[in-house]
Amino acid sequence: MKYQDEEIYHIYNRGCDKNIIFFNERNYKFLIRKMKHNSEKFNVKIIVFCLMPNHYHFLLKQNTNGSISNFLKSTFTSYSLAVNKEQKRSGTLFESIPQFILINKIEYLQYLFWYIHYNPVKLGLVVKPEDWSFSNYLECIGRRNLYPFDFDFVIELFGSQDNYKEFMEKFAEDNRYNLDYEKYIIEKFY
Repeated sequence: MKYQDEEIYHIYNRGCDKNIIFFNERNYKFLIRKMKHNSEKFNVKIIVFCLMPNHYHFLLKQNTNGSISNFLKSTFTSYSLAVNKEQKRSGTLFESIPQFILINKIEYLQYLFWYIHYNPVKLGLVVKPEDWSFSNYLECIGRRNLYPFDFDFVIELFGSQDNYKEFMEKFAEDNRYNLDYEKYIIEKFY
């Protein structure tokens, strides 16, 4: 796939046979270091991310002369090799090549911020998105400065980090009974 410069993509994948891809905290931290290094190397902006035990979600923007393809290949090849070595396993770690959706509506982009950061809550791993250590939600709301984060998108979409936090809380409350997220996306954006 040839990703287009200056476009934003929702990129996701999961473990082979829905198995876990992160076996311990070191695995998460290793991948985040790779993401940070390779985003700079391949001129890709990490807007939002969430790493889950058996899958991941990203919102990525390919800058001019950047390469999301090379970012993904380098990041996940080195991650898979390291995890396979550590876990004394062989074979594929991921179900397939990363899946992607081009984001061309501002409302859809706002929804994906919520969807990605709310994923650990939806799956019952934590009560609030700020309790999940392996996303950049805390960066987005201004409570941590550790993980890759592009502040400009939060300001552009929500006005401020506080507004983003309010958006997250209100959207979660308004949609707490709406468990069919794919249906919501189709009805709202297509």
